[in-house]
Amino acid sequence: MTDAGGELEEQGFESLHLERRGAVLVVRVDRPGSDLNAVDGRLHAELGALFRGLRRERRARAVLLTGRGRAFSAGGDFAWFPELEGLENLDPLRRDARQLIWDLLDVELPIVAALNGPAVGLGASIALLCDVILMAESASLADPHVRVGIVAGDGGAAIWPLVLGPARAKQYLLTGDPLCADEAERLGLVNRVVPDGELFDAALAFAERLAAGAPLAVRYTKLAVNQWLKQAAASAFDLSTALEIVTFQSEDHREALAALRERRDPKFEGR
Repeated sequence: MTDAGGELEEQGFESLHLERRGAVLVVRVDRPGSDLNAVDGRLHAELGALFRGLRRERRARAVLLTGRGRAFSAGGDFAWFPELEGLENLDPLRRDARQLIWDLLDVELPIVAALNGPAVGLGASIALLCDVILMAESASLADPHVRVGIVAGDGGAAIWPLVLGPARAKQYLLTGDPLCADEAERLGLVNRVVPDGELFDAALAFAERLAAGAPLAVRYTKLAVNQWLKQAAASAFDLSTALEIVTFQSEDHREALAALRERRDPKFEGR
């Protein structure tokens, strides 16, 4: 049974699609004009509004977060990056990014992430901070900030070491190398890998299972675990977002964007 209505629906989202299936709120990342759901200013703002709203959500008992199209979210839109030059643009983004992550961690409802395709950068951070993560066989995970000359400052430097340990996390954060679904499951980044065509139904079934549990027990157990996550991630997150601002203004970052436009390898100089 599907129904609609509620405070979140009144937000007027353009890049997020909401659907209520009984006690489960299904949220699909669906940015118009981007089959990869790349993050631009609007999608970044709407994700922040989503997690703020989910903190106040009272009708649903569980959330299913997935993507529409070929990706969960393929990271930052390179066309958006030139708009972020200068502290007058970067510092508000830093504050918004920090609040987005803390609001996500403060959502009491259990969130099941269904990774239908690549989850990259901020998309990967959001996915890894959800409570249960199911991944399609063809999907991948990556945090390639370093490849465009910037620090993994939107949660990657905080959550990857918590899951993988420092050495393994640095292997992926310092290279930006992607992980296929089987490798992500083997390393414990995701809970389960399922065939592509079965992903949504499997994730919905798990979300419905959580929604059928004792609401207070489920919510409060999640809050207790996330309190540990917040304490462990706080210092790394604040430092990494501050350093990300520094690298956003670096010559290396500008060189990386130029290399992408010109379809050549970048030549980094450490400036």
